[in-house]
Amino acid sequence: MKAFVLLLASLLGVCAGFTVPHTAVHPRDLKVEHRSIEGRITNGNVAAEGQVPYIVGVSLNSNGNWWWCGGSIIGNTWVLTAAHCVAGADEASLYYGAINYNEPAFRHTVSRENLIMYPGYVGLDHDLAMIRTPHVDFYSLVNKIELPSLNERYNSYENNWAQASGWGAIYDGSNVVEDLRFVEVRVISVSDCQAYYGTETATENVICVDTPDGKSTCQGDSGGPLATREGDKLIGVTSFGSIYGCQSGAPAGFTRVTNYLEWIKEVTGIYY
Repeated sequence: MKAFVLLLASLLGVCAGFTVPHTAVHPRDLKVEHRSIEGRITNGNVAAEGQVPYIVGVSLNSNGNWWWCGGSIIGNTWVLTAAHCVAGADEASLYYGAINYNEPAFRHTVSRENLIMYPGYVGLDHDLAMIRTPHVDFYSLVNKIELPSLNERYNSYENNWAQASGWGAIYDGSNVVEDLRFVEVRVISVSDCQAYYGTETATENVICVDTPDGKSTCQGDSGGPLATREGDKLIGVTSFGSIYGCQSGAPAGFTRVTNYLEWIKEVTGIYY
């Protein structure tokens, strides 16, 4: 009887035009069986030296357990990343000016009190955090990326082309070197993203991109940047993808930076 009720509910949902939302997951939490492309920008291109000077690799540690994320330099002493990256971490090591993550221009390590999550972060929503860093001087390999101006807070960027970048996982039981990669993706509407993930996951705090031909962010790219195609504005922070994997063709989700400009201003004093 229980099975019949479930089947009937499913059929009624289809008949009424409803679909069951697909499950989203943070890239760093993808299950092992979905890691055939292990933690890199999928089907992207290898970045040239200095092409993405605002990205940092972020290695996080909690009681000897390590995980890898990305982040974006937004000021001399500030990096923007995802809240799910810093959650539970005791410290973070930041790799600046690297193409190969093993060969950064320099590195800084900061303690837990310098990891500042957005106060309302929960699950997949409000997935944003700041990392306070020692002062960093800018040059060709290490530089900040601007935030959208406060006047651009209502810009949806729908149908605009953008660039995502990252290294992915550091190790998968081997010493294989991972180089920085980038991929160009198109921003889709919130409603298109909601059609796949539902309204509880794809909220107005999210900016989504389509992923044709498996071009997407993946496990290990969490917290990394989604920038305008020209690389002059940071519009998203890598947050989630489909539980079915990075090459499933499902939309990829980023935290929408324009919704948090006031908070970033309050914490860092940075605004445009």
